[in-house]
Amino acid sequence: IDLVIRAWRPGPSHDQSSTSTKKNRHKLTVLVQNNSSSFIIFAANLSLDTALQIDLVIRACAREGAWRPGPSDVQYEEYKRSAEAAGFSRTVHSDSSASLLCMVNPSNPTGEYLKVDDLMEYLEQTCERGSTVIVDESMQPWVGPHWREDSLISKGAWRRQMSIEKGVDVFVMHSWTKIWSCAGIRLGSVIAPTPQLMVKIKSKQVPWSVNSVALVFLTVAIADKEFMRRTWALTPVWRLNIVSKITEAFPAWRCHGEPFLSWVWIDTFDEDQAEAAVAAAKAAGCPIRWGEPGYKKATIIRLGVRNELSFEVLLGALKKVLVSRRMTAA
Repeated sequence: IDLVIRAWRPGPSHDQSSTSTKKNRHKLTVLVQNNSSSFIIFAANLSLDTALQIDLVIRACAREGAWRPGPSDVQYEEYKRSAEAAGFSRTVHSDSSASLLCMVNPSNPTGEYLKVDDLMEYLEQTCERGSTVIVDESMQPWVGPHWREDSLISKGAWRRQMSIEKGVDVFVMHSWTKIWSCAGIRLGSVIAPTPQLMVKIKSKQVPWSVNSVALVFLTVAIADKEFMRRTWALTPVWRLNIVSKITEAFPAWRCHGEPFLSWVWIDTFDEDQAEAAVAAAKAAGCPIRWGEPGYKKATIIRLGVRNELSFEVLLGALKKVLVSRRMTAA
């Protein structure tokens, strides 16, 4: 609180972050919210809770009808909640007639990733005129220092063209709580394809959607280049260690996801093993996620990327329980 009193000065530092390039800053139409799922690309000066910004885009800009996930059926459940609360019915990911497409890239939780050219091609080929698209790029900053180059935030002209010429409105969302590990602060941003669509969103926005504590945190976080440097340097190394040791200890399991991601999506191909792994991890004080709740993937577990010493605790617990289960079965 003392930091807020001493440091907060409303001004350009709060609405033009160092994460947006000078070249693209004038091209972005951004709404920043006190959010549950976003990262920093400020060219406008508003902030939202990510769950709230999802609701705003869907309710203000999408034509009511069916919604679909993409490019697969498994993804972060917040979009399901928002779409269905707004009256949309769910359809399969391959149904191009859906009026709303909500996708997460890189995909949370599966780890699937479409590079920006592949992503644009996918949207061009699968979205019909009159549809609204939300692309959540909250995990994109883990790609590395060049993350903007492989992001839709660098494709402002394409997004405007899609909206004006093809009638497909593509919104880009980021939750900054992920990369900065600040779930209690809840900062997020949304980029609209045109100024007119951003006005529609702002017309539905509640006042004071970001507070001074969040603004001060934001100002400090975007200036912490060392944090990002360490994140980009260490995450792939720690993840490779996890994948290598899991593969060695449990050769029947299959690890999924890109090398830069902060988690590992693992198919054990055995529901009992997955459930036992979750219980063993919890008992050891290093819980992991099970794919059954929400995603209905009972053979899947998801591990957060941790340093070598922390992972050894988890690996030891998994080996102890699962190897003993094998011996008992034998």
